[in-house]
Amino acid sequence: MRLGVRSLEHCNLITEATARAAAEAGCIACPTLVTYQALREEGAALGLPPESVAKIDDVRLAGLHSLEVMRAAGLPMAFGTDLLGPMHRRQGEEFAIRGRVLPAMEVIRSATSVAARLLGMAGRIGTIAPGALADLVVVEGDPLADLSLLGGQGEGLSAIVQGGRFVKNALG
Repeated sequence: MRLGVRSLEHCNLITEATARAAAEAGCIACPTLVTYQALREEGAALGLPPESVAKIDDVRLAGLHSLEVMRAAGLPMAFGTDLLGPMHRRQGEEFAIRGRVLPAMEVIRSATSVAARLLGMAGRIGTIAPGALADLVVVEGDPLADLSLLGGQGEGLSAIVQGGRFVKNALG
């Protein structure tokens, strides 16, 4: 942080002091909790040794606590998954995992306006405003009541608009 790093990845083991310092420095964290959930469930089948799979649960559970630590410190959190290969299909699960600890609106903002800030694209993406790129989704149901609606591979989305054009339109 002292050298200008602004994007903090994973953060499962972040301390309160580090979270406060990161917030004061203007950093944004990018927790990737679904990665650890996926490795816990699929790691052995993907070739991880038993010792590695056993360690994953400690880091996975610490990750849930890290969300509370970062929120209390005022450290913004962007959405990310860090999934590779066959586990990429699980990226939407990150919404529900974070929703166990954080309010739904904060989780949604992590994937929209906070992610836009992290990427240096505030005002262009992650917002509905004049001049923005018009990336929108229409969700079947209320994601504030059920974040799992944002999971899967878009099954719960009636429409996806990217750059002002429909890439999925099941609105009828």
